[in-house]
Amino acid sequence: MRYFSALFCSLLLILNVYSQTVIPTASLNSDVSGNSSNTDLSKVKREPFVVPKFDVSPVIDGKLDDEIWKNAKVLRDFIQTQPGDNIAPSKPTEGYLAYDEQNLYVAFKCWDEKDKIRASLVQRDGAFGEDNVRIWLDTYDDQRRAYVIGVNPFGIQQDGIQTEGQGTDFNVDILMESKGVIEDWGWSVELKIPFKSLRYTAGKGKFWGFNAARNIDRLNDELDSWVPVSRDLPGFISKFGKLTGLDEIKSERTFEIIPTFTVKETGNLVSPSKFSNPPVETDFGFTAKYQITPNVTLDAAYNPDFADTEADAPVVEVNQRFEIFFSEKRPFFLEGFDIFNTPIRAVNTRRIQNPTVSLKLSGKVGKYSFGVLGAIDDPLNRNAFKDKRLDGIVRLKRDIGKNSNVGFLATSYSFGKDRKNSSGQFITRKIENRVYGFDGKWKTTTGIEARGQILASNSRRNFYNPSLNTNEFRTGNALSYDYLIFRNKRNFTFGAGGRGTTKFFQADLGFTNRRDTNQFFTFIELGSEPKPKAFIINKNLNSSFGIRHDFQGRLQSFGFESNVNLNLRGNAGINLGGSISKEILVEDEFGPKRNSTQTGAFFGDPRRSANQSSFFAFGYKNFGKRFSLSGGGNLNLNNFDFDFGGGEKFDRISPAAIAFGQFAPLDPGTGTEYSYEIETEIKPTDKFNFELGFTNNTFRRNDTKKLVFISNIATFRSTYQFSRFVNVKARLDYNTLSGRLFGQYTFGWTPSPGKAFFVGYNDSANYKGYVFDNYQKDYQQLNRTFFIKLSYLFRKSF
Repeated sequence: MRYFSALFCSLLLILNVYSQTVIPTASLNSDVSGNSSNTDLSKVKREPFVVPKFDVSPVIDGKLDDEIWKNAKVLRDFIQTQPGDNIAPSKPTEGYLAYDEQNLYVAFKCWDEKDKIRASLVQRDGAFGEDNVRIWLDTYDDQRRAYVIGVNPFGIQQDGIQTEGQGTDFNVDILMESKGVIEDWGWSVELKIPFKSLRYTAGKGKFWGFNAARNIDRLNDELDSWVPVSRDLPGFISKFGKLTGLDEIKSERTFEIIPTFTVKETGNLVSPSKFSNPPVETDFGFTAKYQITPNVTLDAAYNPDFADTEADAPVVEVNQRFEIFFSEKRPFFLEGFDIFNTPIRAVNTRRIQNPTVSLKLSGKVGKYSFGVLGAIDDPLNRNAFKDKRLDGIVRLKRDIGKNSNVGFLATSYSFGKDRKNSSGQFITRKIENRVYGFDGKWKTTTGIEARGQILASNSRRNFYNPSLNTNEFRTGNALSYDYLIFRNKRNFTFGAGGRGTTKFFQADLGFTNRRDTNQFFTFIELGSEPKPKAFIINKNLNSSFGIRHDFQGRLQSFGFESNVNLNLRGNAGINLGGSISKEILVEDEFGPKRNSTQTGAFFGDPRRSANQSSFFAFGYKNFGKRFSLSGGGNLNLNNFDFDFGGGEKFDRISPAAIAFGQFAPLDPGTGTEYSYEIETEIKPTDKFNFELGFTNNTFRRNDTKKLVFISNIATFRSTYQFSRFVNVKARLDYNTLSGRLFGQYTFGWTPSPGKAFFVGYNDSANYKGYVFDNYQKDYQQLNRTFFIKLSYLFRKSF
């Protein structure tokens, strides 16, 4: 316990010093800007305003010189909400808002010094990394989710769906028109957003939640909001103003279809001296969307696009006890996925490997949000009978009050059939999995929030039995739960939560990191009042304690972690922290459990424990518009080497493996692991940027003093943007642990969502790695793919 005593005393000292910089409770509700009118201004801007109707459409060229803009609603008196707290903005901004029967029109004028504006020609969804403007549209007026739509000074678009308490999903692509221009006095933009590109509540007298903001990147990432945003209470969307007057929208049913055609030639190394080049492959698929009503949409896909233009980033996959999560990249499954998100990751559409046909119905009617997804999957690892999988997901959520809700989720997975041979023995078994349960969130206006979820699973499949060291095909029932309750005030948040999963819980369409475990944790976060003119603008202290045990009551781990985050002047920041913990391993989590009939998974003691500590530091700095740098490092003492070996380059180096060979029972032991990383982004021109990154992971075992593994990952990414819609991209990743070099090179033309033309080349090669179990020092190509991909959006409204 000496580690905990030392850390506890250190925390008390930090809190004592830190408390000197935190505003006393008595002044938390005072107006730090000294402007007594801010409260009145906030009330005024939260009152509903009427959006004027245009008789003619303005020309979208970014200049706002059409006479019709004089009839628009003008948004003035923007307030700096970041880093300042509702103080005067550094630069003046004006917004403009109007509509006609088919479109919403938005424009901004942003005064600034022309030579200091930060803007580049970047690809779509890259606009928020520099100067930009944005609006939020809570089109259901439910204070739970809102479209966020923004552009940079060149009119580059960025769009997504922001969900209260969950962040923003930028995988949404809204079909709209935008232009921007830079003038001597500053810059301006115009947007034309078709109503048929949005989901919304239609009808006369309806309200939409609304806010607008401007981001000035060089001024400590300043954000100037039209609606003052108080930090006294949590939430963001709930603080929006409201617009109305959209009474003459012409509701349309819209049908969209996006056919995709791909030509691909792939070659593979099939022996040390033979490279195979199969014939050219062609692939056709399409996605379709039918907007049944403005708030209900049916999506369908046949052989949906596999996103060949974006690969997974390399990660260290050795010495990992549990599966690593990789995010979804396919457009069909990404769009509208927020409805399926729950605290327990029971839906991970990446499990749907190779869908032939998929349907999705989603929307919101009144207080009910829903999503239904079904797929016929042709899995990549299907059996010899070429069985297909049937996947289904159902989600229903009901709003309660202003900020609370309850929900239901169910998933279904079915693969294969029960088949017997002539002797009556099973040669294949039907695998089935059902998951179903409820979740809810309760939130008060005083900053208290509680959420929870419980799921049950029913599975018919193989389950491993460590007592018999065998897989048993049977039915398994299990549970998984998650809960969190916290209180959020101006500069102070604290709470507690827990999560757990029983031994046989299975979510074949989800992602489960660990089973047979219960975790309980508490946390506290302290913040200081922002000082925009000071060197340290604001600081935050975060601390947490957690304990984990299995369902037999055996302790698995416990620990304490704390970190300090400093936001510095000049677009810079530092994060420092550390932890102390204890971890316990038992052999039946790794394999057979020793008894009178079998030996255990571990060599020697069936239980291992270690007192562990870690320290980390991370920092970043933007050096003007053209150059940014970030990096940091970790030091982990007494981390466990699970004795799996470090890939083909590093054998197991435990005492058991050294004494009895590589097939000896596992002999986990502690070691010292450190890592460091550095990444830089350089923009030589407004059209050209590249990123360089390097990460090192080194792990050395304590008892044998030998390397468990050492991994170096080097990355290079570059984009040249010829225009808003045309670019070339290159990406290279090299991992010394595997000896693999991955390359990806694409030319892309993407004039709007759904319309795209790509020409690309992907390959992988070996350099100082193993090929067919033989170490090859020289460069050797392993596979290559050349592809051409074309998609086009056909859209019809009626």
